[in-house]
Amino acid sequence: MELKKTTYSELGESVYTTTHESGLKIYIMPKKGFSKSYAVFATKYGSINTDFVVPGENEVTTVPDGVAHFLEHKVFEEEDGKNAFDRFAKYGASANAFTSFAMTAYLFSCTDYFYENLDILLDYVQKPYFTYENVEKEKGIIAQEIRMYNDSPDNVLYFNALKCLYKNHPARIEIAGSVESIMEIDKDILYKCYNTFYHPSNMVLYVVGDVDENKVLELVKKNIRQNQNPGEIKQIFPHEPEEINEPYMEKRLNTSIPKFIIGFKDSEVGGSGRDMLKREIESSIIIEILSGRSSPLYKKLYEGGLVTSSFGGYYNYEESFGWAAIQGEGNDPKKVKELVLEEIENIKENGIDKEAFERQKKVLYGQFLRMLNSLEGFGNEFVGATLRGSNLFDYPHIVREVSLDDVTKRFNTLFRNDRCALSVVLPSN
Repeated sequence: MELKKTTYSELGESVYTTTHESGLKIYIMPKKGFSKSYAVFATKYGSINTDFVVPGENEVTTVPDGVAHFLEHKVFEEEDGKNAFDRFAKYGASANAFTSFAMTAYLFSCTDYFYENLDILLDYVQKPYFTYENVEKEKGIIAQEIRMYNDSPDNVLYFNALKCLYKNHPARIEIAGSVESIMEIDKDILYKCYNTFYHPSNMVLYVVGDVDENKVLELVKKNIRQNQNPGEIKQIFPHEPEEINEPYMEKRLNTSIPKFIIGFKDSEVGGSGRDMLKREIESSIIIEILSGRSSPLYKKLYEGGLVTSSFGGYYNYEESFGWAAIQGEGNDPKKVKELVLEEIENIKENGIDKEAFERQKKVLYGQFLRMLNSLEGFGNEFVGATLRGSNLFDYPHIVREVSLDDVTKRFNTLFRNDRCALSVVLPSN
């Protein structure tokens, strides 16, 4: 393995990259003088990957909802009855994992014994141990977790918004699955999904901190199986119509004030990794112009007592789907939606304010620079972008390139009344 060093002089950062014989992509970002180090070992496999064709097979494999999250739990368990957390604790590391729509990541941070902890990370993630007994035991634990999610106003609000927007796409399904779906999971399903998606060729290793890149490579050589790349995993997604599924959904839960998400289904999905990154940047700019603290809409809603200070927006996307959300709290969510749509039409008619556009570009650039100082925050974003085929270091260049015409077109494409839905959680009383 030969390391290639890329220096981003504008940002004062350098990254070493290489690809292991197995196909594993490795990124090492030295931070001389930093007391903390951080590592992420991630696979391009998340909750939406329920239908796929295993390399070398012809038939489509369909698995229950929640397998990726279930695997995340089980990978920590080891054959000797212990788990990887015990090994990390020995060397003072803070370890964790998470599953998203399209990624599962295993990670740790530490101030000492970095190489010992990296050795543990690379070792346990590649040694799954599933039995009938430990899988059945885990079902009860995860079922309890799912019930907690079902009682969480924020979680219900979020996934009800997705259920409104999407008719068939698995983004509408809870990442952990349902109590019913996880009962269908067995060790054979877990092993099949693990062997398909946890091959190093489908994974990324990212390391950042005051580390020696050559020592990192030695640990990779020691731990990573040199299996031949089996080939592309074919992802299967159901046909998703352009129109939304439902315009409105509400649920009553234990909350003191109504919560709402006004969601907009994006018709532009896929494309190259750089295209997706550009689309995210454009979307972030227009959402902030529409609903940010300095926007006329926010001032109108806040001063009118229709929303609290938590009002704001964001854009979520993966290769196969994307959506924008305007989220907040207030006693009249339907009125807020009405005023949001009015402001959207006003901006379409009168155009995006050029000063606001330039200001938001500077804000995004500043946020990126601040993120570089967060080992965990930048690391997780970097790995997610990499698995989507993007280079996160392109971000500041794209921010500079984006024009007012670009964001105007994006505004008109993303914010359409016929692709808008309202999700509301009301107080139970």
